[in-house]
Amino acid sequence: MTAPAIETQALSRRFSGRAAVDGVSLHVPERCVFGFLGPNGAGKTTTIRMLLGLLRPTAGRALLCGIDVAGDRLRAAAMVGCLLEAHGFYPNLSGRENLDLTRRLRRLDAAEIDRVLDLTDMRAHAHGRVGTYSLGMRQRLGLARAMMGRPPVLILDEPTNGLDPDGIAEMRAFLSELPERSGATVLVSSHLLSEVEQIATHVAILQAGQLSVQGRLSDLLADQTREIDLATSDDARARSLALAAGFDLADEAGHLRIRLRRCEDIRREAATLNRAMVDAGLDVHRLAPRRPSLEALYRRSAIRFPEAA
Repeated sequence: MTAPAIETQALSRRFSGRAAVDGVSLHVPERCVFGFLGPNGAGKTTTIRMLLGLLRPTAGRALLCGIDVAGDRLRAAAMVGCLLEAHGFYPNLSGRENLDLTRRLRRLDAAEIDRVLDLTDMRAHAHGRVGTYSLGMRQRLGLARAMMGRPPVLILDEPTNGLDPDGIAEMRAFLSELPERSGATVLVSSHLLSEVEQIATHVAILQAGQLSVQGRLSDLLADQTREIDLATSDDARARSLALAAGFDLADEAGHLRIRLRRCEDIRREAATLNRAMVDAGLDVHRLAPRRPSLEALYRRSAIRFPEAA
């Protein structure tokens, strides 16, 4: 059995007695796009710094392809490429020349430059000065540098930050295909939930330094398809009737949301709920299935951590 591409075991980091990351255990499968989410201050950047060996954990372990990052930093560093917000390119050098500096420092074959330029569709722009590049082109060049040496893990921090709508769409298409094109596992840290929802196969959500949600995105969203938004002429009574009929109430402030029971025919359950309301003399103004979304999952995860709000 192969090790996960990324794994953390009760990973923690404290600053001046405050827990920035508190017992986080991530499990990132190979060759997936993993959305790493959370509000500002949730601990995402601190976790990424520990994964990259830039910060030692106070407790727990971070592993890349089974290698303990703190215990063997050189071997672990060879497993990962990263794209951070600060690119650190020389603006007066061409894209190819910037990549060649990295190649020489890492003692890689010269053919590696053309390989990553092709992967990122940057070969046509490789001889232009980086100072003339658009932000989207710089992001692609940063991705090309991250992929040099064929690391099995890529960690991308806000890869769409500052891009215009066309640039975001191009980056989305590129990232969704990246595991297949490069063979790498891709961890994407981002605030753009709608974009992550379109590219991620797995997600984890941090709230106040703790792991709130983790898993395959399709499985996490499937639970939301069993929820119905209900509006009646007397919502307080409808709430009591739904509970009496054996339905659960989803925790959603300001809305009457019913969580359906587990059975094969969801439509039959919805009909049973509707009948209970009508038989009690209530007018049903709305009975609609909840559209599953990453945003709804994200907001619900915050309910468990009110201090993160």
